[in-house]
Amino acid sequence: MEIKKLEKHEKVPMELLLLADPSKSIVEDYVAKGECFIAESKEQIIGVYVLLPTRPKTVEIVNVAVAEAHQGKGIGKILVNDAILVAKTQGYKTIEIGTGNSSIGQLALYQKCGFRIVSVDHNYFIKHYSEEIYENGIQCIDMIRLSKEL
Repeated sequence: MEIKKLEKHEKVPMELLLLADPSKSIVEDYVAKGECFIAESKEQIIGVYVLLPTRPKTVEIVNVAVAEAHQGKGIGKILVNDAILVAKTQGYKTIEIGTGNSSIGQLALYQKCGFRIVSVDHNYFIKHYSEEIYENGIQCIDMIRLSKEL
């Protein structure tokens, strides 16, 4: 597997990004402002993440997605760790990530990668998404914010 930055002229793997965030308009907005990185295996895109600068010396991973056929193989962890390395290399001091209160697996993964919960954006998914989102039998309502010093 190889991870590389997607160049501006290359096609964004929208279907993959929408696995992690169901709002096409929100995804298009942060992809336009951030840097998209893809994981390829056998010339097929199997994973993606997007880094978005948010404040001086701070960057956020705004999307991490792995193709369904490749989930459960540790690729998400590889992508998150690659994002951390890229952020360090680019001179950022803090990396952040947010996920839904219902994203139990993602919350565990991010903490295993050294992120700490720093805040909760109450009702985030109610305010910013027109349709209800459910994962693991739980309605996604709040955004759990995590951060890691680099």
